Amino acid sequence: MVVRCIAKVSDSYRADRTTLHVFRKWAAQPYDDRIFSFKEGDQVSLWTLPGRMKIPFVCGEHQRKYLRFRKGEVDLVFHKHSQKWFINLVCDIPEQEPEFSEKVLGVDFGIVHIATDSEGEVFSGTPIENKRHWYQERRKRLQKKKTKAGKRRLKKDSGKQHRFQTWVNHTISRQLVSKAKRTRSGIAIEDPSGIRDGVTARKSQRNRLHNGSFGQLRSFLSDKSRRKGVALFVVDPRNTSRTCPECGCVDKKNRQSRDQFSCIFLYAIVKKTRT
Repeated sequence: MVVRCIAKVSDSYRADRTTLHVFRKWAAQPYDDRIFSFKEGDQVSLWTLPGRMKIPFVCGEHQRKYLRFRKGEVDLVFHKHSQKWFINLVCDIPEQEPEFSEKVLGVDFGIVHIATDSEGEVFSGTPIENKRHWYQERRKRLQKKKTKAGKRRLKKDSGKQHRFQTWVNHTISRQLVSKAKRTRSGIAIEDPSGIRDGVTARKSQRNRLHNGSFGQLRSFLSDKSRRKGVALFVVDPRNTSRTCPECGCVDKKNRQSRDQFSCIFLYAIVKKTRT
């Protein structure tokens, strides 16, 4: 235990030696194979100050199948909201070889619709926006009261909106990867970096604009694609909403509205032919 504590402090100062580091009472504690192991009967063996303890644990079936890929240290973490202890593991999962049949499922990110694929399936951002608005109004009401009960409720609600948004991104990425796996297709996504650059919004709309977690959704897609053996391609998003998939014509007039696309070049050819 002393060796692990010294290593924890050493690792922390290795990253930053200019400031004094303070470690919280309930901070995560790292364990290695000398003082941690799994035992039969869904138990973990932990070395503690009073001695070695065997403690039962519970986990979902999805997590259980990855336990055999555990690698390196684990962290014993105390979750303040649920008042429960968790063990965080690092798993080295072998990647599957991508099965690619030259078919690509395009995915477009957005604010109103979190994701829209090239087959027309839309993943609306309305649930996230409604949840964000509800928690925002709730925080305002509780902060105005300035009571101890209000502060306890604010503390209890802390992080719920973020966790809900993470769950939605997990659900969307899982459905997209499953669809691509079923059709042996690759997934093409746009690079979300700089997606908000150059975009102006009214003060009332700024929270909605900056609430989207496109980087997280891309990270989930990348992780699940590697696990399922789905090829993932990142393309330049420039002019993708103005480019005709039939003739390649790029023009601002092609996008007549947010939900309507009409190629001016093909329309001109058809009109001339009819004439």
